[in-house]
Amino acid sequence: MLKDLDNWIIFVFMKWKVKDASLEKTGMLQEKYSLDRVSARILAARGRTETSDLKYFLEKDISFLHNPFLFEDMESFCDRIFSAVEDGEKVRVFGDRDVDGITSTALMVTELKSMGLDVSWKVPLGNEPYGLTVENIDKAVEEGISLAITVDCGISAISEIAYARSKGLDFLVTDHHIAPQDIPAAVAIINPKVEGCGYPFEGLAGVGVVAKCIWALRFAKTPMYRSPVILLHAMPGNSTVIIEACKVENMIVTDRVSEEVVPGLLPAFDSRLLRFLDCNLPVLVLDEQTEKIQLRKAFPKAEIHLTDLRKNFDKYLVQTRGKSLFQLSNASRYAFYSQTRSELDALTGLFFALTRAMYPQLHKDYVTLMDLVAIGTVSDLMPMADENLILVRNGLKQLEEASRLSLRPFLVHQKLFGKSLASSDIGWQIAPQMNASGRMGRPDVAVNMLLCTDENSAQDLAMQLFQMNKERQEEGEKCWDRIMPSARQMYEKLGSKLVLVDDEKIPRGLAGILATRLQKTFKAPSVVITKVEENRCIGSMRSPKTFNCHNFLATFSDLFIDFGGHAFAGGFSILPENKDELLNRMAEQIDWMDFPDDSEDEIEIDAVLTQGEMTLELMQRVKRFEPFGEQNDAPVFMAEGASIEGLTRMSNSHIRFVMSYGSYKWPCVFWSAGDRVENNEFSNGSKADIVFKMGMNSFRGQENVQLTVLDLKVR
Repeated sequence: MLKDLDNWIIFVFMKWKVKDASLEKTGMLQEKYSLDRVSARILAARGRTETSDLKYFLEKDISFLHNPFLFEDMESFCDRIFSAVEDGEKVRVFGDRDVDGITSTALMVTELKSMGLDVSWKVPLGNEPYGLTVENIDKAVEEGISLAITVDCGISAISEIAYARSKGLDFLVTDHHIAPQDIPAAVAIINPKVEGCGYPFEGLAGVGVVAKCIWALRFAKTPMYRSPVILLHAMPGNSTVIIEACKVENMIVTDRVSEEVVPGLLPAFDSRLLRFLDCNLPVLVLDEQTEKIQLRKAFPKAEIHLTDLRKNFDKYLVQTRGKSLFQLSNASRYAFYSQTRSELDALTGLFFALTRAMYPQLHKDYVTLMDLVAIGTVSDLMPMADENLILVRNGLKQLEEASRLSLRPFLVHQKLFGKSLASSDIGWQIAPQMNASGRMGRPDVAVNMLLCTDENSAQDLAMQLFQMNKERQEEGEKCWDRIMPSARQMYEKLGSKLVLVDDEKIPRGLAGILATRLQKTFKAPSVVITKVEENRCIGSMRSPKTFNCHNFLATFSDLFIDFGGHAFAGGFSILPENKDELLNRMAEQIDWMDFPDDSEDEIEIDAVLTQGEMTLELMQRVKRFEPFGEQNDAPVFMAEGASIEGLTRMSNSHIRFVMSYGSYKWPCVFWSAGDRVENNEFSNGSKADIVFKMGMNSFRGQENVQLTVLDLKVR
């Protein structure tokens, strides 16, 4: 009892918290999904217990992604582009300067060119503003552009798109930023954050939205586009016939009916099933003769024409050969995750698999786009939840295979070629290099690299990116040293609630990165304002997760030329004469606001490991939770009473040691723990409760497991 009390005191003092996970939920996950205890415990501790959520952690195949036609405007989007193809129109893609905008632009342009369209593109250069401008619209019209498509921008361009319409220029908007109350009068808007859009997941990056549009365009080329069918299955019940049917259009189940019929008792005119079938749509089944036997029992006089899928299944889906629907349903992952888990669900999943097999552009070829989707998604700090897990998981695999010629020189230079990759490799070694081009006012360099079809040209452009990143780092450090005194002064003046920096010497491209750095340094919302033209200033804002900066900026919308962004990252442009009023009003607004105290981070522990669970297999279980990122941190473990051995200094501030726990000894790194060793908080031979994350360390071409220690407490 005393031992338990001591541990409790440690957790409170050190702000350790073992996440709650009931034995009941953990056991349910183990049994239902065939999981080990540690994996089930992590999922239960994180509240990931619903089937609809779990499939994104447990599955890898892109067939589990949401259907793009769930977007209400997706058919309009496709139809307008096919009209442009038919009429030989000129099309322009408008993108953004960050990595999400760069990858979005490259993907959309490549796809449209493959359709035979005359496509050009535009991203903001130098101090050009974000998004659409009247000047760029006028230029497009002058050059004979009749259709424009935005990627990673456009949702706030209400007046600009209205102006474009008056000039005869149609717009298709693809975006993922928070939508204003009024939205542009575009031909179609594909944005998961637009209320009523129909799409079930808001967390797509701009490049993820583009990928959805590409899949829809590819599907729209098949005979199945806007060609609804009915899938049907009949099976014997207890002296009855159970019949299920569903209507499918664009690979979405739009309606469903189930009926249990006592043969000879139900008049045909009273049958919901027969009314459902009376719509002149093809009725598809697996094994026609078997289905007809049951249907004749139920409705002896009804004539129901069936189309048998067996031949196509045997041709394209080898795994279905010689197996009944009942046998196939037991192995159907689609049915497993469906609410009803019926044989009709299995048939529906097989029908979707058949479609993907018949048209490789929907699956086998489509997955090759995921490398850029992963780069844009991780770079834009999108939540690693729902389908983003599958998108990034597949993207990392594509990056490992380096199938995109234009990226190979880049990956080779970054020593990522042929390496097993994680989301952190994108965040630390890919995104900053690409982002540098936008921050230095030349995002076109990165776009051109991704569009390259020649490896030598790709090599030259990659070298330009690396040089720009070096320049960006040098310029950033100069700006940081210059603004820190005024930033600290304003932070104190504003009651340690907000950091405000107003400096006209800051290059436009560095405003966002400086705001991010200030937010992390002061752990407070941070705003950086600079002047980009005589009549325009721009600002970037970053905030902790406890503060919604988009809502905060909306309070001052009357002062802005425009503003937008996400909950924790926003931006605005403003006339110089309105800037002083903005600063005063921000100070007044922040004065009466309360902020949660997050000055001391709490370490949340996913699982306390027994010595028997601390094995080499644990690393594979950790990898199952990749990709890590927003809303999906790497699992945090605790080992109780582990031994510290072989303690050495890496430098004055960092420590290495070996943790002996169970049957293994584990290499550990403990960052910034030099002072704790100096103060004799722990030493060789100490027994301690150790909190850590598990990862891989690469050294001289070898990868080995390494623990990153977050904290420890000597017993």
